[in-house]
Amino acid sequence: MVAAGAIRLAHDRRILDEYREVLARPRLGIHPEESRAILEVIERDGFQAAPARLAVRLPDPDDAPFFEVAASVKAEALVTGNLNHYPPEACRRHGVKVLSPAAYLS
Repeated sequence: MVAAGAIRLAHDRRILDEYREVLARPRLGIHPEESRAILEVIERDGFQAAPARLAVRLPDPDDAPFFEVAASVKAEALVTGNLNHYPPEACRRHGVKVLSPAAYLS
């Protein structure tokens, strides 16, 4: 959907670094050229956010960049397979709607 221009991803340097690390994981079998192309599309067609650090406790502190970017740009949704990593009370307080990929697509 990103490559087709149907959606735009908001990101910051922390998120791009995370994507770079994940895409390089051998178990995913993604060729380095393909990883670079994916990141180029995200950077070119998405938009760089400048989020504020939020005083929010998440089960996994590594998820904070995604939450902070979503809140800062008033994203339509934060789409994740880890719904339980984003407590509903924190999401409501910061106006972040969290959806699974299937829920977002429907």
